[in-house]
Amino acid sequence: MIDFHTVGELIRLAEEKDVPVHEIVIAREMHDAQRSRQSLLDEMTKNWEVMQAAVERGIENEEHSLSGLTGGDAQRLYASAGKGWLGAHVLQAAAYAVGVSEVNAVMGRIVACPTAGSCGILPAALYAARAQRHVSDAAVVDALFTAAGIGMVIDRNASIAGAEGGCQAEVGTASAMAAASSVYLMGGSPEQCFAAAGLAIQNMLGLVCDPIAGLVEAPCQARNAAGASNALVSAELVLAGVPEVIPFDEVVEAARQVGHALPESLRETALGGIAATPTACRL
Repeated sequence: MIDFHTVGELIRLAEEKDVPVHEIVIAREMHDAQRSRQSLLDEMTKNWEVMQAAVERGIENEEHSLSGLTGGDAQRLYASAGKGWLGAHVLQAAAYAVGVSEVNAVMGRIVACPTAGSCGILPAALYAARAQRHVSDAAVVDALFTAAGIGMVIDRNASIAGAEGGCQAEVGTASAMAAASSVYLMGGSPEQCFAAAGLAIQNMLGLVCDPIAGLVEAPCQARNAAGASNALVSAELVLAGVPEVIPFDEVVEAARQVGHALPESLRETALGGIAATPTACRL
């Protein structure tokens, strides 16, 4: 049986067996789910197809959610790419993330990776990579399994639920998964992948979960855009040679402690933060 609780163990297993990290993740899932390697690859390929469809629907979407809080924002953001301060690549990724979040808000089909509230971040980074770097779908599927390894470790040692660890647990985890995937698709080493993931979490440490009216719409969609941008910046920092100061596994432990320290009002209850402002209460 192949199993791992930390990124350190994941890297060690990959080195011992002389295989990429994603193969260790696949092997563990084969054991846990009692499924064949091909069936897992086929399912992840379907996930990627759903992600792409959500991105494409999102940037064309004009439909507003039932609450009226979101709708058409991704289309506007995408149209402005290259016209403002940010380069077109980063702004397009942000638009993709907002778009998928909007698809979720109108009850469209998305992949919760790791949650519905953070569903736009990983698809945005991967879609942007495919568009700019012309990477193959097979490489993206491998990147998704690398991202899955990140999610598994965080889920085991901290939390991926906003109700338990705040939005750092959702958007922070998704951003870490996206950062690692981005580095992988740029040819980075496993150590670089996880260093970027650690930076992404550090940049969002303490992020509260305060959905207006208890809906996964605002400020969630803007945080999806920020999470996608954070992932790309974290990847670029590591690829540029910026050293890892705190190992990923220690970052996850810090995130666990911070998440537990957050008061209940800032953990998805809509009782504090932005959700408790006068305007949010009126809405």
